[in-house]
Amino acid sequence: MKPRLNIVTLGVKNLNVSRAFYETALSWEATKDSDDKIVFFNQGGIVLGLYPIDKLAEDAEVSPERSGFSGVTLAINLDSKAAVKEVYHSVIKNGGKALVEPRETFWGGYDCYFADPDGNCWEIAWAPFWEFDEQGSLKL
Repeated sequence: MKPRLNIVTLGVKNLNVSRAFYETALSWEATKDSDDKIVFFNQGGIVLGLYPIDKLAEDAEVSPERSGFSGVTLAINLDSKAAVKEVYHSVIKNGGKALVEPRETFWGGYDCYFADPDGNCWEIAWAPFWEFDEQGSLKL
């Protein structure tokens, strides 16, 4: 099989709160396929879904209980340090929880971390050696 990641679905406690957070803090638009049961955000080839955590856990036949770090972070890669700061401050102003303030990194880039209303960890990062395609997707 060719490598592919099509949809990342986050289990959320309150779908309306999470939808409003992503629409306001990151200015993302929900797709026309979104409704009051599930929300999708097109990410240029990958879709981010939001779905009630209890229903997602039921579908996967696992417990919806969460504690501590899940071992997963999501990342938004941008083309400048200034863009990292700008998005970070927008996220925090609109309900994101500050985890790591914007900083120089050990790997030569610039990043920060925040958590969404459900505690999902997001990194916002820039690196001088990254290139992006015309859709804004990272070219590695």
